[in-house]
Amino acid sequence: MSDQKPSAKAEPATAGSNQMWGGRFASGPAAIMQAINASIDFDRKLYAQDIEGSLAHAAMLKAQGIISADDHAAIEKGLSQILGEIEAGSFQFSAKLEDIHMNVEARLAELIGSAAGRLHTARSRNDQVAVDFRLWVKRETERTAHALRGLIETLLSRAEEHAASVMPGFTHLQSAQPVTFGHHLMAYVEMFGRDLSRAQDAAKRMDESPLGAAALAGTPFPIDRHATAEALGFGGPTRNSIDSVSDRDFALEFLSVASIAGVHLSRLAEEIVIWSTPQFNFVRLSDSFSTGSSIMPQKKNPDAAELVRAKTGRLNGHLIGLLTVMKGLPLSYSKDMQEDKEAVFDAAETLDLMLAAMTGMVGDMGVNTDSMRRAAGAGFSVATDLADWLVREAGLPFREAHHVTGRAVAEAEKRRVGLEELSLADLQAIHPGITETVFDVLSVDRSVESRTSFGGTAPDGVRAQIAYWRERLASA
Repeated sequence: MSDQKPSAKAEPATAGSNQMWGGRFASGPAAIMQAINASIDFDRKLYAQDIEGSLAHAAMLKAQGIISADDHAAIEKGLSQILGEIEAGSFQFSAKLEDIHMNVEARLAELIGSAAGRLHTARSRNDQVAVDFRLWVKRETERTAHALRGLIETLLSRAEEHAASVMPGFTHLQSAQPVTFGHHLMAYVEMFGRDLSRAQDAAKRMDESPLGAAALAGTPFPIDRHATAEALGFGGPTRNSIDSVSDRDFALEFLSVASIAGVHLSRLAEEIVIWSTPQFNFVRLSDSFSTGSSIMPQKKNPDAAELVRAKTGRLNGHLIGLLTVMKGLPLSYSKDMQEDKEAVFDAAETLDLMLAAMTGMVGDMGVNTDSMRRAAGAGFSVATDLADWLVREAGLPFREAHHVTGRAVAEAEKRRVGLEELSLADLQAIHPGITETVFDVLSVDRSVESRTSFGGTAPDGVRAQIAYWRERLASA
């Protein structure tokens, strides 16, 4: 994760008055209310963004003449000390203060006195949490994009290595047509490339700062929202104060990116699990990404791949959970939105781990090209090549060529041989237009070499797509 969770423990929730509510409530909330209301156990992860946002806000307030230079200096010094305390693990978090914002503000008051109260001028916890969370999610989305690039680059290296390594291509998990292993890996490059594009697009849409929207209506103070947006690295401020504090579609977009990427990771993980079985023997995972059995000494289990496959369920669950939280909320802010963070924090951590594990597995797994080649010709995988030859050389309509090829497959199956092992006489008995040149296409190598259409499995085409993706990544 981009931010380490502070190690200090939060105080347990206890009944008692809370200064934040002032005189409105004569007594403090019950322990159960404190327990359900407090978010400090998880939103403390936003401490760096909260302090960063407060520093930017304080600097703007001083620049606009809303607070004095002395108060600004005290606030800046106090916030810097708090940041150091949190990172050193000495900061005492309190559940009675509910969240990261009030914990920081209370400690600031201890350090600098009444000047701390001026920091909250022209802002609300509503826009404060919105900017903290958006800033965190934006940076995490950019981290996800970086990790996706790393996985794509690893896939490109392995695809180039195996651009001409023949393997069976499958539909319905049945042998269909020969392809190359490089071509198969490039299918995942396309998938993860779209995931990368989604992450980059989502980060652009998050590039607006809600700070200064205040509770929901803006503020009468002469603030400069463009200045705080720039200070925090945003492209500009959000344009509607109600929307600024009341939506979490940036979090939903991150979870959507994570879920779709997780599905792609799960599909590749599933194939690695299948390929690593003795029955397939296409790949062998290194010891770094495998485990043994407590009772069967011969076992080498693809646990890393299985766990990547399983963790996709967590990502999908978090997306559905937050969609459900947001689906019926009236404008503007509701406390329901406090439920946004745990899902996103866990999804980000989970996706980070999944991407790192998959990049490692793909990078160092052994590839058994001999097993792949033997399997590539199984199941009469060159049957389509025979049908194409009948269309191209014998002039048959494809549907008739399909029928003739089916008869040839039936004959080969009866004799328990491959199509290429039938004699010319056997083939001519099925259709007299077949000539000796048909054997030029009845091999897995000739099959893959013939698939020269754009995006096809011909090795030169695979290499061209690898070159395209490398150029695209370099220019992105």
